[in-house]
Amino acid sequence: MKRKVFDLRQWARVRRCTESVLRVPGHVIVDLAIHEVTAPKDVPFGDQTIRVVDQGYRWVRVHPTGSGEGVPGSALSAMLDEGGRLMQLYVDLHGGEGLTDSGLPWHDDLYLDVIANWVVDGRGHGQVTEAHIIDGEDLDDAVRAGLVDAAQAGATWAHAEQVRAELLAGTYPPLAVLRRYLEDPYT
Repeated sequence: MKRKVFDLRQWARVRRCTESVLRVPGHVIVDLAIHEVTAPKDVPFGDQTIRVVDQGYRWVRVHPTGSGEGVPGSALSAMLDEGGRLMQLYVDLHGGEGLTDSGLPWHDDLYLDVIANWVVDGRGHGQVTEAHIIDGEDLDDAVRAGLVDAAQAGATWAHAEQVRAELLAGTYPPLAVLRRYLEDPYT
């Protein structure tokens, strides 16, 4: 597994940004406001392509705290456009998490991720209507390289299926934290 710190301030694609970090019970929220980019970033989602990075966009990370090193879990990132519209949800599956000395979240990446859309109906209620498990080939490569064992890979697939189902049902716990934050960013 590779340890990743959620800190996009040095991302080569982002020329200028501001980042705020907020601790709420059981989570840390990292809100990255992107002011200037070297180039937008578009990604595939099912049979469409969506933009996830551009000037005026935000990435909001809802990262659970408390499970610790070596404990499997997941963390949610939301990509919002310049109008604050949710463009994509992205869930990183991990084999442990924590905070750096500077308070930024880290996780031990298990390679498999879940991406989801967010659709707002005529009443203004949002929900996930489509979700996909991605990067299975990266997990397979990690197993072949001895970075993840077969049992851990199987558990990661099962966890990804659970997260996908929870996103579709609207019951994925970090999703509620994200909704509250976007409605009232604790300011």
